[in-house]
Order: sequence, then C-alpha cells, then structure tokens
Amino acid sequence: MAKQSIEKPVLPKGTRDFGPAQMAGRTFILDSIRTVFRSFGYQPLETPSMENLSVLTGKYGDEGDQLLFKILNSGDFLSRTTEADYQQGAPQMLPKIAEKGLRYDLTVPFARYVVMNQHELTFPFRRFQIQPVWRADRPQKGRYREFYQCDADVVGTDSLICEAEIVLMIEQVFARLGITDFTIKINNRKILQGVVESIGAEGKESDLLVAIDKLDKIGLEKVLDELSQRGFSPAAIEQLAPIFELSGDTESRLTAAEKAMQHSATPKAFGATGVPATGVPAIGQQGISELREVLSLVRDMGSAGEHVAFDITLARGLSYYTGAIFEVKVNNASLTSSVSGGGRYDNLTGVFGMPGMSGVGISFGVDRLYDVMEDLQLFPQEALAATQVLLVNFDKPSKKHALGLLSTLRDAGISAEIYPDAVKMKKQFAYADKKNIPYIVVVGAEEMQQKRYGLKDLKSGEQVALSIEEIIERLK
Repeated sequence: MAKQSIEKPVLPKGTRDFGPAQMAGRTFILDSIRTVFRSFGYQPLETPSMENLSVLTGKYGDEGDQLLFKILNSGDFLSRTTEADYQQGAPQMLPKIAEKGLRYDLTVPFARYVVMNQHELTFPFRRFQIQPVWRADRPQKGRYREFYQCDADVVGTDSLICEAEIVLMIEQVFARLGITDFTIKINNRKILQGVVESIGAEGKESDLLVAIDKLDKIGLEKVLDELSQRGFSPAAIEQLAPIFELSGDTESRLTAAEKAMQHSATPKAFGATGVPATGVPAIGQQGISELREVLSLVRDMGSAGEHVAFDITLARGLSYYTGAIFEVKVNNASLTSSVSGGGRYDNLTGVFGMPGMSGVGISFGVDRLYDVMEDLQLFPQEALAATQVLLVNFDKPSKKHALGLLSTLRDAGISAEIYPDAVKMKKQFAYADKKNIPYIVVVGAEEMQQKRYGLKDLKSGEQVALSIEEIIERLK
C-alpha cells in the first residue's frame, strides 16, 4: 500500500492567524475604537459577509471592481454556460457562474441596509460597524486580503458638524491607543473638481483622481506620465504643477490653492458661468469654504486641530466620495500606509433607489493599527495579560483550598486561574511569566491556617501577605 503523503498546512496569501497575544492587542484596539464611537452616539450594526454582486459592483471604480472576491454559485455552476460564453471572456461568463461576492468594504453594505430599512430608522442615523472585509489585492507589508475595518457613518444630514466630529473621533481614538505623532490629511473632492475645471479638463475628474491617488506609491513624475496617457494636454499638466507644490500650514495651503485655481481659471477654458467673481471655479471655492468651516467647527469643539493638514493631492480612489475626504498616517512608524480614511458621499443610496441621502464616515484599519502599535511598542502590558492572577498548586490540600479562592476572585470580576498540576514552583512561575500574568497567589499550609495568602508581584518581585478581601481590593 502506497504511503500517504502528509500535506504541510499553509495559510492563503494575505491572511493571518492571531494567537492569544495578538488577540489581546487587537481587543485593546477594538475596545478603544468602540468606546469612542459609542461616546459620539453611534449604534452597532452588522451585515452579512457576502453581498449580491449587483450591490457591490460599480461602487468602487474600475480598479476596485477588479479587487472583488467573487463566490462561485453552488452546485454545477457551469451548467448555465456555453462555449461561446467562455470565448467572450469574463464579462460574459461571470454573471452566469457567480452572483455573490465577499464585501469589499462596510460602506456600500451600510448604504444597502439603510435603503432596505429606511422606514424603521431614525434620521440622522449613526452607526458603527466592526467586521472583516476582503480584497483580491497583491499581499505586501501592511496590505492584506482579509482585514478588519471599524467604520462609523452618519447619514441623513449634510451638516459639516459631522466632518468636524470625525476629526475629534480620530484624535480621541489615537489618544486612547497612545499614538501621538500622526497627521489627519484632509481634502475635498469639490476642490479637485475645481482644479480639473480650472485647467480646462472638464469630464476628466475620475482620471485625475485615479492618477494622483498613486502619488505616494509611484511619485510625481510617473503620475504626470499617467495623466498624459489619460489624455491630459501638456498645457493642462503644466498648470497642475503649482498644485503639487503647495507648502506651509493648512490655511496657507488653502489660500495657495485658491490662487492656483484662480490663475488657471478662464471663461475661455470652460465658460463664464462656472467662474465666480474671484476667478476660482464655483465648485472649487465651495470645497475650500467647506474645509475652512470644518476646521472652525473643530476648534469650537475644543480641539486645536494641530494634527489636521490640508493636502490637495489627497484623492482617495473610491468613486462615491463627493465632499470632504480624510486619510490618517502615523508619522514615526515604519509602516507608511494610511491607518484610517473616509469622507462625505452625497448620493450613495441613490443607486439603490433612495436618492438625496447624504452621509459621511470614517474607517479604521485594525490590522495596520496593530502593526503600528507593535512597531512602536505602544501596547500597555496590562492590556496583553489575559489572566490577572495565578494560584499555585502545591498539593491536594492546597489545591482544594485554592479552588474556593479561585471562585471568589472570579466572582469579584478578577480573571484568575490555577495551575492544573502540582508541579515544581519554578515551572509554575515560568508559566505565569510566559503568559504575562502579573501576580501569583501562594497558598501553603501556613497561609491556609492564617487565611492570609502570599500575593507576589512578578514584575517587582515584592510579596505581601493579605486576606482574600485585601487581594481583591489590591487587584481591582
């Protein structure tokens, strides 16, 4: 009989296991984000992992659609296809073999939920959602095919207070996580539209967005080459140059952006109706005014906004954004990718038959935040300890006595465990050390008689004799 080969198990590329230590860190991050979301009045929501492809496609731009994971129909999924379908390629074949896909983000499923439940919801509706998403992307450092997002969105209002609150939520989440050196990049799609109009390239907004969204990845020279390939004239590309060179603080950059659009905007280029008295395209001026209002509201809410920076090259590739857009990067981490992003969308629910429902939201990437915090060693030691105290196991009498103490500790809300076997103390101490258990309770014959037990702090080495009530008070 042939010997059966043993297959070595491997994970799919772009996915990860999370052991107890990693889960402790992730739980700390998730709890911090969840606490902030709740404090701003957001309510929890979950949607299915899969959606109909008709819900997902066409919402993320051409490149986003290509990154959707499709799910083959159950059963004989090829039975409805013909050789002609195969010859005509994926666009013809796909609808016949796959009707569902894994969600790409949490925003589109949220929009679908709002439309389906509009008569039961109270608007403005605030929800937060913490679930995994999937993207058929090329795996690399900081980029995974399966990862968690933590979204907070409010729909049913176009008030800029919501944008200002996003800035505050980001600041408060990072304060809880201990991240101090970060930048909240902010822009407005209306400004980018004004830029396109000012250089006489109306109708090519999406081409500009796709190109400049790659600025951090491929650099300015290649972005300009791509714009040329996408049909931008040499004159239009030359007029874009000042846009990429804005400097100074946020107000200085906003003023410079106004001037750059004003110098390029001419009635000859796109008609006098789009140019107000300032010479800046009306849509671009509106975007700048909205950003100034958001920054003013942030200050009114008690934040100095020192982490906020206007970046006119911030585009965010998703096609549904229409107003303010955000992206957050941690400056002193080796991971250069953004850890959070979001923006305003004025009509995302319109594609589902509910037009005019404006919304704005933010998303935190848990996996990237974890990598950043691990890189910067920001996890508090107590957050990584699943067990607060270990009761040592000497022998049968001490075990029996310790089991009663164990229940008392747990009833008081203290996470506790007893070493299951009566082995050498050295092994039990080593176990506690490896599990980051900060305290050990020694229950020997003398301790049982006096009902005062040795509480040992493994970090300092200090050991004190306390009653169980005093131990509970100390650990709490």
